[in-house]
Amino acid sequence: MTTPPAVQLSRISRSYETDNGSVLAVEDVDLHADPGEWVTLIGPSGCGKSTLFNLVAGLDQPSSGEIRIGGSVLDDRLGASAYLPQRDALLPWRRVVDNVTLPLELAGRPRREARRVAEPLLDRFGLSAFAGSWPWQLSGGMRQRVAVLRTIVTRPRLLLLDEPFGALDGITRTDLQQWLGGVLADDGATVLLVTHDVTEAVFLSDRVVVMSPRPGRVVAEITVDLPRPRRVEVQETPAFVELEGRLRHELRAATWPAA
Repeated sequence: MTTPPAVQLSRISRSYETDNGSVLAVEDVDLHADPGEWVTLIGPSGCGKSTLFNLVAGLDQPSSGEIRIGGSVLDDRLGASAYLPQRDALLPWRRVVDNVTLPLELAGRPRREARRVAEPLLDRFGLSAFAGSWPWQLSGGMRQRVAVLRTIVTRPRLLLLDEPFGALDGITRTDLQQWLGGVLADDGATVLLVTHDVTEAVFLSDRVVVMSPRPGRVVAEITVDLPRPRRVEVQETPAFVELEGRLRHELRAATWPAA
């Protein structure tokens, strides 16, 4: 039997009622990610990328269309994926280790058992020395590592990453892109990423989906056939530069179709 996609959106549309009438955020979106695949959504601001994430995560429902996760249509998709928003949202009154264990505790694990699960992961993420620190004592990059670990500590099979490095400086962002790509490749999870960064999209993805201005539609897909694991140096290769150029061209065509 053929393995179904980890997530599949079929003819998804979502409209909202406002004081000025109905607003169509996304229209007839077809999108899928296979198990273990990393798919990135990129497009102009307001094209509906975050709307699609909210729909997949179960935080919202489509006006029309169908969403399947692991081949099944779920009436309640909450908990079927793990969602990492733009801000780390660490709880300032919990130390690093207790921020990491929070999803396990919410799932009913005793705190001591949750810490036993988290400790080897803290070491893998380079956070062991900071386990007892408060969030305010960490750099932006370290806070984001904690947020990523908290997101994957329950071993979700589907991850939704919404601009996870958008608030970081360029050097820290590049370091974390390489680190996260390696961590998640080893974990085997399926990843949907939202970004505005062309280089990030090519560097991290197996496939990049380009969306049009509102109402958001899928207007192009680019397969990134670069070998993994990927190091930052790959960004200087002709193959990478060519993929960046193709993606920029598709984005320009999507944003200014008459240009």
